[in-house]
Amino acid sequence: MSKVLQSMKIAFRALRVNKLRSILTMLGIIIGVGAVIAMVAVGNGATARIQDQIASIGSNVIIIQGGSQNVGGVKAGNGNAQTLTEDDARAVSVECPSVQYTAPLVQNQAQVVFNNQNWFTRVMGTTPDYLQIRDIQISSGQPFTQSDVDASAKVLLLGKTVVDNLFSGGDPVGQIIRVKKVPFTVVGVMAPKGQSPTGQDQDDIMIMPITTAKKKVIGGRQNNMLMVQQILVQGRDGGTKQAVVEIQGLLRQRHRLQATQEDDFAVQNLEEVFAAQETSAQVMSILLASIASVSLIVGGIGIMNIMLVSVTERTKEIGLRQAVGAKTQDILSQFLVEAVTLSIFGGTIGIVLGVLGSLLIAYFAQWATNVTLGSVALAFVFSGLVGVFFGYYPARKAAFLDPIEALRYE
Repeated sequence: MSKVLQSMKIAFRALRVNKLRSILTMLGIIIGVGAVIAMVAVGNGATARIQDQIASIGSNVIIIQGGSQNVGGVKAGNGNAQTLTEDDARAVSVECPSVQYTAPLVQNQAQVVFNNQNWFTRVMGTTPDYLQIRDIQISSGQPFTQSDVDASAKVLLLGKTVVDNLFSGGDPVGQIIRVKKVPFTVVGVMAPKGQSPTGQDQDDIMIMPITTAKKKVIGGRQNNMLMVQQILVQGRDGGTKQAVVEIQGLLRQRHRLQATQEDDFAVQNLEEVFAAQETSAQVMSILLASIASVSLIVGGIGIMNIMLVSVTERTKEIGLRQAVGAKTQDILSQFLVEAVTLSIFGGTIGIVLGVLGSLLIAYFAQWATNVTLGSVALAFVFSGLVGVFFGYYPARKAAFLDPIEALRYE
């Protein structure tokens, strides 16, 4: 232990003698560690953001929408054809064992008025199960019920964005607002959800019973034929893939589609979509960290070069130490400690700069970053390993110098 401490003292003394050279040597490690931490933080932030968006959408969510239709010989995208009904939603709920909740949806945009304030927002008609599927919490008031759906009650829930633009700090619960000149009672306010994965404000919305929406607000063909634009489904835990298979089979049977006919509906499993996005974010994080790690390799090569120069400059000193009894192991440990010290000092400074850099990225680029203890520890350990790896050859060269040749060196 005393020999290790002695080697450390000699190494620190040698580094203090050449301060500028030591700082320049550490620069590669500083940049490398800082870049790795900042880039990993950016990747972790992207992954965390996707996970938050998944949580805001709900778990095990499946979207069923109408298929495409030909307009003037041009095939439009999914959702353009009105092929789904409320009966389809009820059948999916009853006949698909892997399905937990279903909620038919109709939606449009409308002007909402309260006193002298107005706001143009999205109007959605659905059932109470929609709140369960989307994991929507009520911050004040209460949700509407199935009885409200059956009675076509003129009640609704408001999102935070609508509340902020219609009410001046007052409690909207119990207030009467007009939607397309129809009076509605606000029964509850939904807790904020933030942006959706597509960038849409999930709080700029009001939700009412689907029957009321069709009769009083949206109307049109949907009112006459009981058509719906989408059916939102929540599969049971671990059963979303099976739920998709069951839904496709049931709807093909209900829509009387032959084996050679294409589906007139589209089923999208959001769990798979988000899993792909999360994988992409993780790959991006690994790629960024790999690119940044190149700086660590360059920094390690710099340490090796400087240590080789140091061995050449101190050849006579090495010979003198060997002449007075220093062993090969003593010389090896001295120069190895110098290399590791340079790496660890550089790594420590790099960690500070990396954390600071990630905060600056979050502030100026408005990009979520997430510095984890694991990434900091990994960068620190890796910087030490770089010192050992690139410092070993110069240390070994110094340790195995011939004492006589070393003393004669000019």
